[in-house]
Amino acid sequence: MNLRAQIRYWLSLNMSNYDKLAEQMTKILNKKYTRGSINAKLSRGTLTVKEFEIIAEIFGYKLDCIKLK
Repeated sequence: MNLRAQIRYWLSLNMSNYDKLAEQMTKILNKKYTRGSINAKLSRGTLTVKEFEIIAEIFGYKLDCIKLK
């Protein structure tokens, strides 16, 4: 699953949308985010790990690295 699909999944589970996500990210990171800026970052592949960690936290998840066997 790619990042865009994961974020869409979390949005649908929480009955949310990109506008609400952008508002929450703006509050947490003190940087202006919009629906378009998030989508642009996903399209260009420039969403940072920190931004993705914040998105995961907003939806109640924590990123964890697991060693493959």
